[in-house]
Amino acid sequence: MIDMTAQTILQHSFRIAKKDLTELFRNRLGLVLLIVMPLFMMVMVGFIYPSNGTISNLQVGLVNENSGYNSVFASQSFITGLNQINNQTHMLVITNVNSTAELKDMVQRGQLEGGIVIPSNFSQSILSGEQGTIIIVSDESNPQISATIQAALSGVFNAMGQQLAIHNVLPLNATNPLAVVQPYSIQTQGVVSGHPSYFDFIAPGIMAMTVMMSVMTGLPVAISQEKEIGTMDGMMVAPINRLSILLGKTIAQTARGLIQGCIILALAIGIFGVAIQGSILLVFALLLLGVFSFVGLGIVVTSFTKDQETAQMLMMTLMFPMMFLGGVFFPIQQMPWYMQDISKILPLTYASDALRKVMVLGSGISQISTDLIILIVFGVVMIAIALPVFKRMMTR
Repeated sequence: MIDMTAQTILQHSFRIAKKDLTELFRNRLGLVLLIVMPLFMMVMVGFIYPSNGTISNLQVGLVNENSGYNSVFASQSFITGLNQINNQTHMLVITNVNSTAELKDMVQRGQLEGGIVIPSNFSQSILSGEQGTIIIVSDESNPQISATIQAALSGVFNAMGQQLAIHNVLPLNATNPLAVVQPYSIQTQGVVSGHPSYFDFIAPGIMAMTVMMSVMTGLPVAISQEKEIGTMDGMMVAPINRLSILLGKTIAQTARGLIQGCIILALAIGIFGVAIQGSILLVFALLLLGVFSFVGLGIVVTSFTKDQETAQMLMMTLMFPMMFLGGVFFPIQQMPWYMQDISKILPLTYASDALRKVMVLGSGISQISTDLIILIVFGVVMIAIALPVFKRMMTR
């Protein structure tokens, strides 16, 4: 008898899920948005954060304040070395500027993104055996570009200084002049082969975020809208177990979330060349687990609201903090400690982390066991809360 009851509940659940999915596929605009939304998001983010990670064509001004024959000779040697390195890297577009004041004015007008100033005492310092100072003028209104220019120019100047130092130690008959100038050689080695870009970091987070958004925005339509138009009353008076209604809605939203997750995964691999280092089956399992975790939360929120508009507003209120605190766009380690504590209670944090470890680092189940346990426990707790809340909602 118990088996027959369970079989009947499952049959009714799949029928309700089929009804919801049929309505989704009949709604042409909704079906288009189901596909276009992840496509738009991935393409937009993919071109905002190019996968090659290179820096090129930064508009930079150059001011040479040196005077005198020796000074001009030394500063011109510096400028020649700068141009040689820049011709190889194409990192800068250098514009000669007459004075520091004019350089700062051009930065303020937005004509330049930064500048290089060779002070009047630069060559004198070099010729007297002291360090020559180079001034980097940056645009403080754009901290990201400012930091990029400072890092790029510092790297160029360090390379030029290394070349000059090697030239100075050549008369010492050193076997390896570079070893005298730079006694330590640094090599970096990743956990897996290859050179992952920032997009490899962000793609798993977008997958988890899109699954979350798909489920939590679809539930108000699946439940609240049916309450408003009266079809929920029809299901309540039908000879259907109320658990079947909840399971049917859950199955339909799970299918919707998985469809969008698969679209994003295909776009990440096909268009942006994201390489999955781990098991593709584990990636799909994590997407399914992510849907399971968010469905319970969505049902609880929807059950407490009276209409679809309120449910959607409440869903957005919950989703936006998770989008920015769940480690989707920015590493959690860069956040203040109190924000990190908040992120630890968000399911999206663990879904993003698990997907990222599998896709980028090739982790297996044992390496992501903590994330799996937290997502499973969160999903079970939310579903356990959702069952009585949903039943109470249907009796109102």
